[in-house]
Amino acid sequence: MKTKTSLIAVLVLFFSLTMSAQKHDVDKSKKAIKEFRKRDPGISKFFSSAYGYAIFPSIGKGGFVVGGAGGKGTVFKGNVPKADVKMTQVTIGLQAGGQKYAEVIFFEDKAAYDRFVNHRYTFAAQISAVILQSGISTNAKYTDGVLVFTLPKGGLMYEASIGGQKFKTTMY
Repeated sequence: MKTKTSLIAVLVLFFSLTMSAQKHDVDKSKKAIKEFRKRDPGISKFFSSAYGYAIFPSIGKGGFVVGGAGGKGTVFKGNVPKADVKMTQVTIGLQAGGQKYAEVIFFEDKAAYDRFVNHRYTFAAQISAVILQSGISTNAKYTDGVLVFTLPKGGLMYEASIGGQKFKTTMY
């Protein structure tokens, strides 16, 4: 019972801090784009060739058996901001810790972009993110019209869990 109460308290604290600390604005998204390009200049080809992309400057993640993550960002089409977006994630399995990271989701074509902005998109277990390191973007390939990169910002999380990410977009 004590473990369950502690777990609930940690998750409530985590989500309240994460969601209140992440006030979305386009400037933060543009700054995150610069960070991705600085880490791996090769990623610039995706920013210029993708039909669109969603960028999350800061996602907080934490858990102990049950976990969650959340963040806010911006959807771009043709390098022009088009929508606000929120991401939530719930996982269950062997996991402990917390971390913070940035994420960018590239959409290869109109169909993938439309699925995302029209709320018909969730990440399943088969979509995996590439942890961005210098030169890693060179061999990256789209899966089902989507390519995901993450940029670690801090923390430590051990995870062997299942779950998925959901997105909610609000068009301008």
